[in-house]
Amino acid sequence: MGNLCCFGSGYSQLVRGRSCSSGQGKSPQGSVKYGFSLVKGKANHPMEDYHVAKFVKSQGRELGLFAIYDGHLGDNVPAYLQKNLFNNIIKDEEFWTDTKKAISKVYEQTDEAILSHNPDLGRGGSTAVTAILVNGEKLWIANVGDSRAVLSKRGKAIQMSIDHEPNFERSSIEKRGGFVSNMPGDVARVNGQLAVSRAFGDKNLKTHLRSDPDIKFANIDHDTELLILASDGLWKVMSNQEAVDVAIKIKDPLKAAKQLAAEALKRESKDDISCIVVRFRR
Repeated sequence: MGNLCCFGSGYSQLVRGRSCSSGQGKSPQGSVKYGFSLVKGKANHPMEDYHVAKFVKSQGRELGLFAIYDGHLGDNVPAYLQKNLFNNIIKDEEFWTDTKKAISKVYEQTDEAILSHNPDLGRGGSTAVTAILVNGEKLWIANVGDSRAVLSKRGKAIQMSIDHEPNFERSSIEKRGGFVSNMPGDVARVNGQLAVSRAFGDKNLKTHLRSDPDIKFANIDHDTELLILASDGLWKVMSNQEAVDVAIKIKDPLKAAKQLAAEALKRESKDDISCIVVRFRR
């Protein structure tokens, strides 16, 4: 793969008693810019959302790497994904010849590594939505769970990922010997425990869960303004189009990401809120 050179910056702070982090960066040519904002939710456990937002050079090409990892039952799995998932994908021998196959294969291999790494790592779990931007022109989106990727083309929101909710994949769960229940609470959960039907980790539920990603591709043309990646802390309270309508008015992607997080808080989202905005043109 060769050496990777990274470009970007970030910082952390406390806002209204909540742990926040934010940052920004741009491609070496400056044609693509990004900003991110992460805000801890109201739950009294540590922040469980992790992210990646950076540009690297590989095989003479420029790769933009962006991801949101939304953890549950601890932060071990999202932290592992933050460190390893993109590296595993880029190092795969088929990455440049069959990108979709490489992404799919490495998602599952990484899940296997999490489950076998040590007794504790796989007890918790994490969703993942990842974006790989090649030379600012070709975009690969992959996801497991209910974090989401949304493109804006001529101001219209285009969902680039699939929310893996238990009711949506009930038949797959039941074929694996599991069940979907709305008890306790009013949210459908796998075996009454997990509110997503695909995830990394979750060793105790793994026989009933999937970890294979849905993968989509898009060409980034002159009509494509921006990409939003966010955890369900945002999407629970905002529609795709509402998010695009907020972000598209703000040229600075860092300010756009912060505004989206602020709007989710205003709408009383209680979950961790993580958001990345990638701006393709000014």
